[in-house]
Amino acid sequence: MEPETQTQGTESNGSSVAKTAVWLVLLIIVVGGLIFYGSKKSGEEEAAPKEPIKIGFIGPLTGDAANMGQNAQAAVAIAVAEVNTAGGINGRMLEVIYEDGKCNGKDAANAANKLINIDKVPVILGGACSGETSAFTGAAEQAKVTVLSYCSSAPTITQAGDYIFRNYPSDLYQGAFGADYIYTTLGKKKVAILYVKSDWGVGIKDVFLEKYKALGGTIVAEEGYEQTARDLRTNLTKIKSANPEAVYFLGYTEASIPGLKQAKELGLKAILFGGDAWDDSKIWTEVGEAGEGAMYSVVSAPLNDKFKTDMKAKVGSDEIAVCTPTAYDALKILASVLGKVEATGEAIKNELYRTVYTGGVSAAEVKFDANGDMVGANYAVKTVKTGKAEVVQ
Repeated sequence: MEPETQTQGTESNGSSVAKTAVWLVLLIIVVGGLIFYGSKKSGEEEAAPKEPIKIGFIGPLTGDAANMGQNAQAAVAIAVAEVNTAGGINGRMLEVIYEDGKCNGKDAANAANKLINIDKVPVILGGACSGETSAFTGAAEQAKVTVLSYCSSAPTITQAGDYIFRNYPSDLYQGAFGADYIYTTLGKKKVAILYVKSDWGVGIKDVFLEKYKALGGTIVAEEGYEQTARDLRTNLTKIKSANPEAVYFLGYTEASIPGLKQAKELGLKAILFGGDAWDDSKIWTEVGEAGEGAMYSVVSAPLNDKFKTDMKAKVGSDEIAVCTPTAYDALKILASVLGKVEATGEAIKNELYRTVYTGGVSAAEVKFDANGDMVGANYAVKTVKTGKAEVVQ
């Protein structure tokens, strides 16, 4: 009986060893799987894309200056694509949140409120119309959100605080340039002014008045109109009766189109000279013969062929509207800044004051003074011939 007992013990021990081996194998498999899963998860976390850097954009995508705003939006989109295709900013993609300011303060303020308090952007590109920008600079300054306007030119814009910049020249330059050109180059000594009652219109009008009078010129009439006005016949009739040699006509697209037509209908013979808002092909396409011979000042930009080609592919025309080059450069300036500092309003603000940006499509060099204004400005004059504006200076 003893041998039988020993056999049973041996079988029992073997069974125990086998069970232990099985459990060890299972344990190794489980632990190995956990290690593999953990490593894979860790690797996946490392490979996960970084959070994008959000940038706000405000411009007139509809309304009085929609063509200008839409072209600016297209230019920014081109610049963003170039930055992101090249790897973004230290591995972080740029994400622009576009808002419609409609060229008026109320809508721009609402757009900025969303960008600042909901989207939590550290910087806003915009606005375009001066009335847009001036409506939210106070809120941005208080929230320490940097503003870089690509088009607002009213002299008072950058007085809102340290966080407010623009890479578009102040109308302190444009108003003086227009006055000098009309008085000296065109030789017109009697001028009437027709201006839109907006931050832009009033700002440039005041500078023009001061400079033109200082040169020895005479202002024979001064007529303002509301931004929503489309019938300017009363203003134009008063101007015609003053017999000016030139009319300094400051208006956005949607008022300028009927205004130019009405000037021709009334038989106004004086030279019509406008500001940079007239750099919109929609005006000259729609007014036809009423625009023939009109002139206006515009920022002189060193455009390159690549930018022109990219814009044509984006918007379907050869037009480079006012503020399109500066919108593109504004995004590129921000990308350059964000490559050096963290994405906070304060850091961006501090770096902008140190920035000297070269090689852009809007200016050979962009740098900012202590007020956040772009230093210097170069202007050209365009004249309209057979529905197209051509540079004459």
